[in-house]
Amino acid sequence: MDQHDLIGDALRRARGRPRSDATHRRILLATRDLLMERTFADLRIEHIAARAGVSKAAIYRRWPSKEALAQELLAELAGPHIAIADSGDTRAELLACVVNPMGAVTDTPFGPVIRSLLSQIATNATLGDPFRATVVQARRDEIARVIERGIRRGDLRPDADAGVATELLVGPVYFRVMFGGALDRDFAERVVDAVLSGYGAGA
Repeated sequence: MDQHDLIGDALRRARGRPRSDATHRRILLATRDLLMERTFADLRIEHIAARAGVSKAAIYRRWPSKEALAQELLAELAGPHIAIADSGDTRAELLACVVNPMGAVTDTPFGPVIRSLLSQIATNATLGDPFRATVVQARRDEIARVIERGIRRGDLRPDADAGVATELLVGPVYFRVMFGGALDRDFAERVVDAVLSGYGAGA
């Protein structure tokens, strides 16, 4: 089971398995499009209903709140960008830890959606707590596996802290999302070099 499936399973356990039908899909896509146009604070269930061509009741039958709807959308958009294959090359895997979220925020709808929701994730526990328990935790778990593999290969120090490594690798991406700066391959390479200077076996 891949990380996208794991995130989906976590969401289903939290609120019951959603209906998988055309209406469900239209609502998710409408929410995505609206969040690419406006802030979460400005978003209303009636806006989503109008864009999706459904009733408000159809939305509330599937999600108890706009926060729950936004959380499912975030998990769906983030899921494909979390898994990191075991390539046998620790540096390449660490680079993927940076490039994957970087690509998600620059090249997919996840970018404008997460920008619209960042302040709410930080301040609104109804949205932020489930996001941290699913999407963020899935990424932490995946990077922990990368660190464990690097330690087993002898490429990383045995005391390399996977939790801090996650923040060192992914944190700079979101710092630049919020405050500006290039998100390119050179940036990703420099982040990995900085992590290896501290956590590399020869450090």
